[in-house]
Amino acid sequence: MADPARTDENYRELYDALGYVFSDTGLLDHALTHRSWCAENAGRTSNERLEFLGDAVLGMSITESLYTNRPEQAEGDLAKARAEVVSTASLAAIGRSLKLGDLLFLGKGEELSGGRNKDSILADATEATFAAVFLDGGWTAARDVVLHLLRDRADEAQITPGERDFKTRLQEYAAVNSMPAPHYEMTATGPDHGRQFVSIVSVGETVGEGHGTSKKQAQQQAAQAALALLDAGTSSNSGETGEAAPPDAAEEQ
Repeated sequence: MADPARTDENYRELYDALGYVFSDTGLLDHALTHRSWCAENAGRTSNERLEFLGDAVLGMSITESLYTNRPEQAEGDLAKARAEVVSTASLAAIGRSLKLGDLLFLGKGEELSGGRNKDSILADATEATFAAVFLDGGWTAARDVVLHLLRDRADEAQITPGERDFKTRLQEYAAVNSMPAPHYEMTATGPDHGRQFVSIVSVGETVGEGHGTSKKQAQQQAAQAALALLDAGTSSNSGETGEAAPPDAAEEQ
């Protein structure tokens, strides 16, 4: 299959969303090339190396912003806020807002398995796009794009650091309430290019189940489900006894 030629006009909507216009559209083509395309089409390198670089660009941009925005905030809370902002789910949401799925170079198998909407692929393409901006326009341009897209998420995460890190919250909840540590079991189905994961977490008698296209996503969903059950049980018990429910573990930090 011939590699479709793309021009600035093909990327006009993306430029508007990024707030940046590329001098070299080839860098953007590279950022949007999934390894499944390379396996079926010779002459193009996948975006995996760009993703590696983009991860560093993203991390430094968000870290600097969080550090500067709240000078009084403790290191642990800064780390929790950063983890939330740069998570796969967060980056995939940005990728969807940029409509990167429509622009990806994907192989036939990945296309058929719904690759254009997979969190992992969209998150990787988002990071690779940050790297492409860095290579095309330098550090300031890349940082500006990252903050243009993620500043609001960073501000929100910094107000309630770790609130969406359900695995950490569940572990802290168990420790505070003298419960067994969460135990996760994982199963996977489907081909390598379309794996689906199911995670079961148990905390004493409480069991939560989660699903996702990555182990991390499935475990986070399972932890979220378990927390919801624990919170519901606590609220019910406190209503019956008249005692106050234990504070949320994340709020104790």
